[in-house]
Amino acid sequence: MSIAHELTFTHEFVPAPAGEASKHTLLLLHGTGGNEHDLLALGHRIDPSAALLSPRGKVLEQGMPRFFRRLAEGVFDIPDLKRRTQELADFVEAAAGHYGLDQNRIIAVGYSNGANIAASMMLLRPEVLHAAILFRPMVPLVPEPLPDLSDFQVLIAAGNQDPIIPTDETDRLAALLRNSGAEVTSHLANAGHGLTAEEIDIAANWIAAKLSIT
Repeated sequence: MSIAHELTFTHEFVPAPAGEASKHTLLLLHGTGGNEHDLLALGHRIDPSAALLSPRGKVLEQGMPRFFRRLAEGVFDIPDLKRRTQELADFVEAAAGHYGLDQNRIIAVGYSNGANIAASMMLLRPEVLHAAILFRPMVPLVPEPLPDLSDFQVLIAAGNQDPIIPTDETDRLAALLRNSGAEVTSHLANAGHGLTAEEIDIAANWIAAKLSIT
């Protein structure tokens, strides 16, 4: 699909299937080394009736796309994170207008680096998103003051054998989002950093139960 000049991220957009009732759009945010194609199949599995918007991160780390810079493993470049978060949020707003999406029905689905910038968007630009599914996230930053996330539904999925992200880091994020008013569902998988089929099913069931439109 051609990319409109005002849409500043290389991306894929997949409209919702004709005749489907869902009004959701899944904002698919890949992990380090991924691209705009990586999570399309995952998005279809999580909500087959949703539209999909999948941008590619602009930052390169040894040639691998990311959504923001880091200084070391687990150490984020906070000024860059804030700037990239605003840039991505602006893109989502522009894409919603361009593709005719209901911005009140945009659900972030992020994995690893993508989950971290999704969490950052919730904390810095909450008006852009409706809900979030965060696979293998960390605390991206702690804004002052905390935003009002009382209308947010969030699913967080961590792995109990993840060598990159300790479970207490995921617990910190869940606590931060709850302190901001979000309703957070946490799932701890018997897994490492990679996703399991069970977690994908849990995400699909969570959307159907929490965010279904009647």
